[in-house]
Amino acid sequence: MEHWLLSALPESSRRRAIKDWERYKLAVLPLGTLFSAVRLPGRLVLALSGGTTLSGEADQFLSEALDGGPVICDPRGSRYYALVPAGMPRNWHQAAEEWRAQEVDCLGRCAYVGVPRVDVEQPDAAAASYWSVPMAPAAKLCAPLTVARLIAAGWHELKKWSDADVEDGR
Repeated sequence: MEHWLLSALPESSRRRAIKDWERYKLAVLPLGTLFSAVRLPGRLVLALSGGTTLSGEADQFLSEALDGGPVICDPRGSRYYALVPAGMPRNWHQAAEEWRAQEVDCLGRCAYVGVPRVDVEQPDAAAASYWSVPMAPAAKLCAPLTVARLIAAGWHELKKWSDADVEDGR
């Protein structure tokens, strides 16, 4: 799996990524060749999972909701990155434009993501990010339609919360 992730980089940059994984438990990899990413705000995931923190219940929920597709959690930034096929940003352009207003972003070519070392599967003070849902076999990614359904359900749930706040006078 590590070898597959590294193949997103030109040969000349792979050694640097390996050193970054050793030192920082995180390497920055380009998107849009092997895979892309959909950035999800933590509050969207928490609204669906019923959890209160970005780990544990939320991680388990994402594993089930995305059929084991790989997800990276950035607890410091309170966001998740669902790894999707490289062509998703291009193919889902219209939906991606609408999602931006909801703090969801579809990241592809000319974007980068911090990818944790493959063994960093729990929140760790020494690591900026971790695998919320570890990548099982290399190249098994989240299905775009499943990610889109998760986004729709999450924003529906958040809208219910905000509507309830208005009704309560908050």
